[in-house]
Amino acid sequence: MTGAEQTVRVEGTCAQLTVSGSAITVDARAASIAVLTVGGDRVDVTAAAIDAATVQGNDTALAVSADLGRLDLSGDRATVSVGGAIGSVVIRGQDNSVTADGGIGESTVEGRGNRVG
Repeated sequence: MTGAEQTVRVEGTCAQLTVSGSAITVDARAASIAVLTVGGDRVDVTAAAIDAATVQGNDTALAVSADLGRLDLSGDRATVSVGGAIGSVVIRGQDNSVTADGGIGESTVEGRGNRVG
């Protein structure tokens, strides 16, 4: 999906979900996503489960209820919260926050003010 200032709902099993634009809210609490790609600013995604996520942009938010296999994050001021574990994390940017209730595996962090834990 591409656009600005929109809210969308995704349900079921999704092999690939691409979101690009600004001020987009995606409610995927009833979805399992294999590959999520986000590009843009002020994008907010809430999902049940994601195997791999690539997030590029500023002021983004990603919330996952279960595990997140791999996260590749580029940008500033992103907030990622995961109810399960994160297998691996790569962060490039500043002032990002990544938390996982089930712990975080391998992590590579480049930039200032990033919090991983």
